[in-house]
Amino acid sequence: MITSSSGTEEHSQPDISVIVPVYNESAVLPLLIKKTVEAIRPTGRSFEIIIVDDGSSDETAAILEEQSRMLSEVRAVIFRRNFGQSAAMTAGFDYARGRIVVSMDGDLQNDPADIPLLVQKLEEGFDVVSGWRKDRKDTFFSRKLPSVIANWIIGRSTGVRLHDYGCSLKAYRREIAKNLLLYGELHRFIPVLASLYGARIAEVEVTHHPRTSGKSKYGISRTYRVIIDLLLMLFFQKFATRPLQFFGLSGGLLFFAGFGIEAYLTWLKLWAGQDIGGRPLLILGVLLIITGIMLAGIGLLAELVMRTYYESTGRRIYAVREIFE
Repeated sequence: MITSSSGTEEHSQPDISVIVPVYNESAVLPLLIKKTVEAIRPTGRSFEIIIVDDGSSDETAAILEEQSRMLSEVRAVIFRRNFGQSAAMTAGFDYARGRIVVSMDGDLQNDPADIPLLVQKLEEGFDVVSGWRKDRKDTFFSRKLPSVIANWIIGRSTGVRLHDYGCSLKAYRREIAKNLLLYGELHRFIPVLASLYGARIAEVEVTHHPRTSGKSKYGISRTYRVIIDLLLMLFFQKFATRPLQFFGLSGGLLFFAGFGIEAYLTWLKLWAGQDIGGRPLLILGVLLIITGIMLAGIGLLAELVMRTYYESTGRRIYAVREIFE
């Protein structure tokens, strides 16, 4: 059933919700749905498959309408236009009703047969289980090498060590998935976002198949955006609830560096009698002082925005795993 409302319908809660963002994948959709049903149904668990059409221009929407009529487990969310993979995954999380949420790509390079493996690992006590495409079937220079470098940089800089951040095949506990807010290219940083909630994260090897139809919608051109989002993740990890400490510290260092330069030049002018008007050092000192004051001001504004955000939305700066009474 395809709905056009912004909310979800009331149904009994399934055990598993499978989220699949797709964009012009009509050639593989029927097989994808068939393999996913065949992977989960033998486990005896109730499930739903939520396929989010990210503004496809092919027959994806028509196929999803037909599949949702044939199979009660299939639900389709159709975007009005292309919003990107992060937005599609967020919509899937919003509409998911399952106790466990699984995400995967819609091109059949992820194997639905690995879903029970991820769910089993999750139930060992983890909050997020990420797939590791150890034997990845992609081109080396355009896909595998940039991914290896990116995974190393992300792991070293964030402290969340995984072999494969880019694998979309992941399993989450419901409370984690519902709190993930993805913008830009942040779907790559889901383990980092989950770690901000104190999630326990595991990684398992999964099967990766070569693409049999169509072409990848995401390539090396995303590198710059990923780097920018990595800087955002690092800020979230350290200073999301205390931005003034970041901007105030950096602003203070620049201010006092500029003040020191100007004090030195003042001494040269008053006591040594030297001409300082044509010295580039004079301009540098002024620039550092002004920049330091501006950064401190930005920190104050960011602090006000942060406090307004938490107090107006009712969100807390902590996350509770469980309570014993």
